[in-house]
Amino acid sequence: MPGGPPVRVRVPAAGLLVAVLLSGCAQSVDPIERLGKKAAQRVHPTESAYRRWGLATPLAPAPDVPVRTTARTADTGLPPVVNQVRTRDKVVFLTYDDGAERDPRFADMVRELRLPVSVFLTDRVAGPGYGRFARLRSVGASVQNHTLDHATLRGLPYAGQRAEICGQQDKLTRRFGVRPRLLRPPYGRYDDTTLRAAADCGVAAIVLGRTADAHPLRPGDILSGPAGPDLTGATLRLLRRIQREGFTLARLENYL
Repeated sequence: MPGGPPVRVRVPAAGLLVAVLLSGCAQSVDPIERLGKKAAQRVHPTESAYRRWGLATPLAPAPDVPVRTTARTADTGLPPVVNQVRTRDKVVFLTYDDGAERDPRFADMVRELRLPVSVFLTDRVAGPGYGRFARLRSVGASVQNHTLDHATLRGLPYAGQRAEICGQQDKLTRRFGVRPRLLRPPYGRYDDTTLRAAADCGVAAIVLGRTADAHPLRPGDILSGPAGPDLTGATLRLLRRIQREGFTLARLENYL
């Protein structure tokens, strides 16, 4: 693939809590939207919440998270392309694309279980419903960049790629007051121009990943969460599998 093969990022053993759901177009009008991760760190789900959602036991607690070490590749100054975080911690990272989810049960589950999910949002898809992600962010979900229009970036000229990436960076920043650090290119397709445009837009890493049904789970897996009408049920089944295989969730933004 142009731009070189994806790289794994080495992080000191540790970590937990993945991340995120939301996004932005207009200026936020709800102050709770800006509470973010600090609010989430003060609130912990109860065992009754896990039982209510059909989990026999809570997800294992996270180890202490190390200082973020991923940075632009030293020799080029470009953001790394990451498909797995290299760590010895038995943690995986749960991510969702596009923000098209409309199931209120899913939002309730993320909020009640304080799931550290990361959502990569496309303005064309998520823009009409940005407000639904406000309270998810207030309990620690994070929002990241999936471009303005979900166009295939690879092969586009620099100006077009920069417009797609920086345009969504700006919209999400205006909405939530925090500039995204991560970009997931639509369809996983990118090239050297993508890396240059992403760097110029302030992106710290290009995030790929593997499907949630990939076997077996490996430490540091970045999982693309399930989609479709049964998103809540599919996510719960995935959480049970994560527990069965001896893993827990971590926050992707703590590692990248």
